[in-house]
Amino acid sequence: MGVVRTGERRRAEAEEFRRELVACAGIHRRKEEEEAIAEKKRVDNTDDEGTLVCVTSGLSYLGLALVNHLLLRGYSVRITVDNPEDVDKLREMETSGEMRTRDKSIQVVMAKLNDINSLEQAFEGCRGVFHTSAFTDPAGLSGYTKSMAEIEVKFTENVMEACARTPSIRRCVFTSSLAACVWQNINNAQPLLSPVINHGSWSSESLCTEKKLWYALGKTRAEKTAWRIANERGLKLTTICPALITGPEFFSKSPTATIAYLKGAQEMYSHGLLATVDVIKLVEAHVSVFQAMNRNACGRYICFDKVVQSQSEAETLAKEVKMPKDKICVEASNNFLHRFQLSSEKLGRLMSRPIRCHNEYY
Repeated sequence: MGVVRTGERRRAEAEEFRRELVACAGIHRRKEEEEAIAEKKRVDNTDDEGTLVCVTSGLSYLGLALVNHLLLRGYSVRITVDNPEDVDKLREMETSGEMRTRDKSIQVVMAKLNDINSLEQAFEGCRGVFHTSAFTDPAGLSGYTKSMAEIEVKFTENVMEACARTPSIRRCVFTSSLAACVWQNINNAQPLLSPVINHGSWSSESLCTEKKLWYALGKTRAEKTAWRIANERGLKLTTICPALITGPEFFSKSPTATIAYLKGAQEMYSHGLLATVDVIKLVEAHVSVFQAMNRNACGRYICFDKVVQSQSEAETLAKEVKMPKDKICVEASNNFLHRFQLSSEKLGRLMSRPIRCHNEYY
């Protein structure tokens, strides 16, 4: 009988030991799973309530729409302005409801785009910067001059350098333009030129200079400057290249950029490259790209809604921007001399992913 009891006891002890091993393994497995989940949340959690980001030129047409969208998404936003009058304008917007704010969710700081030190102070404590590169002609003229192109490059250099110097900044989204992609020198390189304009396409600087397309030249050089500094300083950067930005009262609120973008509109239209993008889609793209930068979003993204393809669409656009229709439209016999195709497939792939909110340089 004693031998039987000893065997039973051993079996019982062995079973108890097995249970302890299983329980211990389960605890370690749960701990590993919890750590993995916590790490995933840490990496993916880019839209947490209160995350502080900075928007340059936050009272421009694009900047204001972007600020409102960020606020609605739960971000805290710091806006840079150039002068005290802009602060008063912002208060009026808050009172009228044009600016959607919540308690302590928005800050306004004075920062000159030509002053790196003031930009550093503005960016301090922010996790990211949206450089909308939107500003008006300092000479007070409607349009975009050669000197403005030079100013834009310098301002971009300052913003990127300030981002690189600010320890809290993790990501930067730079607003370039489709104008930095579409001006191809088709006469000299037609046999070799790809018919598709996408995130790997760059406008020819020599062609922009030859045609006095200062807006396209400024955007092209500014974006290349941003990439140069980002690569040299290890700054995480993405750029978005939007078509002509439209939306409610877009022309009256953004005449400089609109008129500047449409210089050469006839040629863009005839080649199938005159496109528009609604400002709401554009700001959604900015936030989606910003959030996806913690995963694999990188490089340039083309953003547009539709391509102006018919005479009636061209005439409608001309009417909206108060421009003679012959500045956009061309004779039917001259239409589509060399047809290109715009592609925003890269951005489309990113925005179609199940991101909680709403790739490659070359």
